[in-house]
Amino acid sequence: MRKLKIILEMIKFEHTVFALPFAFLGTVLGSLIINGSWPTISDWIWITLAMVGARSAAMSLNRLIDAQIDKANPRTKDRAIPAGLLSKMETSLFIVVSFVVLFVAAFQLNMLAVYLLPVAVFFLVFYSYTKRFTWLCHVFLGFTIGIAPLGGWVGATGTLTWEAFVLFLAVAFWTAGFDVIYATQDADYDKKVNLHSIPSFFGITKALLIARGFHIVSLASMLILFFIAPLGWIYLAGVIIVGSIMVYEHMLVSPEDLSKVNVAFFKMNGIISVVMLAFSIGDLLL
Repeated sequence: MRKLKIILEMIKFEHTVFALPFAFLGTVLGSLIINGSWPTISDWIWITLAMVGARSAAMSLNRLIDAQIDKANPRTKDRAIPAGLLSKMETSLFIVVSFVVLFVAAFQLNMLAVYLLPVAVFFLVFYSYTKRFTWLCHVFLGFTIGIAPLGGWVGATGTLTWEAFVLFLAVAFWTAGFDVIYATQDADYDKKVNLHSIPSFFGITKALLIARGFHIVSLASMLILFFIAPLGWIYLAGVIIVGSIMVYEHMLVSPEDLSKVNVAFFKMNGIISVVMLAFSIGDLLL
């Protein structure tokens, strides 16, 4: 239990609040559009397990792959693996178990979910390496998190439609935007050790402008979804609230003051995902 607690802390299990609500949104919206009904209890269970397995594997892989980088970075040297709280073998075992959960869940859903597993696994593994060769690493992370609503949609319907891909873009660029903000903390260090990120390549001032651009694309995608999916004014009100939170998130950080990066990163974005799910479900219920 002690080791499990360390693992859950290492992978920031509480950050599941970012992607899981959007996975549920993809589940509900896809099921209502394609199936004409709400998801079954079985859908909810297996999609939730698939999401937990996928995210746990991805975060553990990230910590394992970046162990040496984290050890050399003053901000991350106390993470579980570099601090010696977890061995690489223990972490690898947890990764295997997480992938088993993902695979079992996919096989309980439908064959399209199974066929798309290699794509999902590729992104879950590959994005951790992207900071070694491209400042587009934030976009790759966005695409990886964007698989969450696609996974929910596929899991509930066995299909993919334009609405699903618009939701994917909304989540992908929302994630890329807040990841750029988070990466400003390591801009100097990344530049020093030749790691790639938008803040280290363009500088913090331009990076924050790029993050705003990503969030504009995300918000635009949410608005497009209003016009192409059976969503009404309650959903639109949620989008307006989300846009306001994004504006406030960017007000919290500036090139001269990065002290509130963690507030902007976790609290604001945790609220965004929950607001989108709550207002979308409320809209579909009424």
